[in-house]
Amino acid sequence: MAGEFSRTSRIGDQLQKELASLIQFEVKDPRLGMVTINEVRVAKDLGYADVYYTVLGLDDNAERLAENQAALESAKNFLRSRLAKEVKLRVMPHLRFHYDASVVNGARMSALIDEAVRKDQKQDSNEE
Repeated sequence: MAGEFSRTSRIGDQLQKELASLIQFEVKDPRLGMVTINEVRVAKDLGYADVYYTVLGLDDNAERLAENQAALESAKNFLRSRLAKEVKLRVMPHLRFHYDASVVNGARMSALIDEAVRKDQKQDSNEE
């Protein structure tokens, strides 16, 4: 059981590195911004690979995020064929792209926590 997990994890790491390089240097879609591949989760049967990405500077622009999603969707067959040449697997997983909002949510929550701490410190200094 642990062997399967570590193998899919290693495959996911390799796919992440290769995808990042391919998207940066080989995909020539003008809709595509500065895409960062955060994680690739590969199914145990290697049927699918869920690719989680963020786009630099477009966290709050839903229209541009949709354009990036469409660009990645249109390039996924090209990316899969190029991955098959770079990564030696018997079966290359089908790619599914998902926008990863966890980075944006984490930054927003961190800002809220910092604001709450500042308010507490200000209130404590006013009480003294």
